[in-house]
Amino acid sequence: MEKNQVNLELASYIGRTLREYFGKGPESVFVSNYQSSVTVYLRNFITPSESVLLTQGQEAMVLRTRDMLMKTLIPEFKAYIKILTGMEISEFYYDWGIDNKSGIFVCFGSSNETNHLNDENYEGKENIHSEIKRISIQVEKEPEEIHSIQLNPRTLVVIRKEILVPIERELIRLGNSETLKLAKRNLEKRLLHNSNQFETILKTKVNDIFVDWDFNLDKSAIALILSPTS
Repeated sequence: MEKNQVNLELASYIGRTLREYFGKGPESVFVSNYQSSVTVYLRNFITPSESVLLTQGQEAMVLRTRDMLMKTLIPEFKAYIKILTGMEISEFYYDWGIDNKSGIFVCFGSSNETNHLNDENYEGKENIHSEIKRISIQVEKEPEEIHSIQLNPRTLVVIRKEILVPIERELIRLGNSETLKLAKRNLEKRLLHNSNQFETILKTKVNDIFVDWDFNLDKSAIALILSPTS
């Protein structure tokens, strides 16, 4: 099956599955398949009940409910990706842009894949890494490694390694991973969105910013959704 057909099949499956579990699926699903990675960008994805909760200031409840559903959905998505591409997904990151009614899945087929992201170059890469490092220091600590790749004209992914500080490791050990992730998501996304450097460096509008963590691997994925430059 050709790559474009694979992407269409995967987009259709993901949209259908989200609709089955959430009661309403995204308006559109964009899938990009590059080397051993898959990204899925969702647009206009919010259910009527979530909209009501959000008007009542219950964003944390919406995110917790989605997290619970994703625990069931991620194995299904991984299995279907393997059926379509033969790729064994070892890292699966996701996040939601509640204000924009958007979402993203970032998947890597090998735990070593992110080690080679710096083999790919794009304009402004060093400056992007410097800005990510600056923001990381404000939230946790300077990452031991930063890798990034522009998977397509609209999707830039940054991977950080070894960013957890001792107090965070202890919270995880005590079973507070969910609370820690909610707190980090709120704080770090606020700093990422408030940065005016990304658009200056990349010379294009940044439409969405997402971030997620794999605490077991001590890694984080940041995804920037860009406007096409032409």
